Amino acid sequence: MEYRTLGGTGIKVSPYALGAMMFGALGNPDHDDCTRIIHTALDAGINFIDTADVYARGESEEIVGKALAHRRDDVVLATKAHGAMSDDPNARGNSRRWITRAVEGSLRRLGTDHIDLYQMHRPDPATDVEETLSALTDLVRAGKIRAFGSSTTPAHEIVQAQWVAERRGLHRMRTEQPPYSLLNRGIERDVLPVCEQYGVGALVWSPLAQGMLTGRYRKGTAPDSRRANFGFAHLSDERRLDVVEQLIPLAADAGMPLSHLAVAFTIAHPGVTSAIIGPRTTEHLRDLLDGLDTTLSDDVLDRIDAIVPPGTDVGALDMAYTPPAITDPARRRRPATTRSAA
Repeated sequence: MEYRTLGGTGIKVSPYALGAMMFGALGNPDHDDCTRIIHTALDAGINFIDTADVYARGESEEIVGKALAHRRDDVVLATKAHGAMSDDPNARGNSRRWITRAVEGSLRRLGTDHIDLYQMHRPDPATDVEETLSALTDLVRAGKIRAFGSSTTPAHEIVQAQWVAERRGLHRMRTEQPPYSLLNRGIERDVLPVCEQYGVGALVWSPLAQGMLTGRYRKGTAPDSRRANFGFAHLSDERRLDVVEQLIPLAADAGMPLSHLAVAFTIAHPGVTSAIIGPRTTEHLRDLLDGLDTTLSDDVLDRIDAIVPPGTDVGALDMAYTPPAITDPARRRRPATTRSAA
C-alpha cells in the first residue's frame, strides 16, 4: 500500500481510513464483530482509524479502544468533538470549556494517553476561532493530542483559522474532513484548493454518498426504514438517483463495481489524502478492500465529468453542514423597514 503524508504533519496514512460511525448502536452493536472488522482493516494495511465521541454516545470510541488494546502504536488514531454528549448546553460545541472536558472523555474511552488527530466535528458560530485554536494548541503542548483539524468547514473559515493561528502564534489546523463523492463535488471549487494552498490534509467522508453509490439504491426502490429514520432522506432524491443510473453502466464498462469506482474517484484527486470508508460488516469491508488498488483512466474520469461536472453537487447529504448564512433567513434579508418599495 502506498501511504500518503497527512498535511504538513509528516504522519504517513493509508489512502483508505477506517471510519467507525457504524460501530455501536447506530449500525453494528456486536462489539466482537466490530473488533474483527478493525483487525481485518489493519491486517490489510489500513493504519488510519477515524471515530467521534458522539458516535453512539461514546460506544464507538470504546469499541475502537478495546480493539486497539495491543495494536495502538500501529495506528494513526483520529476522533472528533463538538456534538452534544448530554442535555447540558455546555457539553457540546468548540469552546475551551467543552474541548478540555471532551478530550479527557475520548482518551478514557479509547484507552490511550494521546490522540493522533483531534478534530472539531462541525464549525461553531458561537465560539471565536481563536478560543478553539488556543485550547487545541494547549492540548498539543500537553501531549494529549498530536495534531488537530476541522470538519465540514467552509473555505473562508479554513483560511480564517490559518490566519488567526499565524497572527496569534498558535498551532494550525492541519486537516479538514469534508464530504466528497461522485455526487457531491462542490469542494473541488474552493475547499480542496484552499487545503492544497495551506498544506492542509483532506480526509473526505461519505465517498459512497451514505450508500447511494453502492448500487443498492435504484430508481423505484425505497430505502430501508432503518436508514430513513436516521436522516437519510437523500437516498430517495430523484436527482441523485438519476445520476446513479448513469454511473452504474459507466462502472460496468470500466470493469468494476460502482463502489470501487466511487472510492477510487475520491482518492484520485491530488488534494485528497484519505477517503473514510465506514463498513458496518466484514463483508462490506472486504468488498471495499478488493478495490483498494483500483485506478481510473483519464477516459473514465472524463466520462464522470460529463455526468457530474467538476465543482458541482447533485442535491445534498442530509448530514452535511449548512452555515447560518443559509439556514437563518435574518442573515440574508434586510429588515422589512429598510427595504426599498418594489
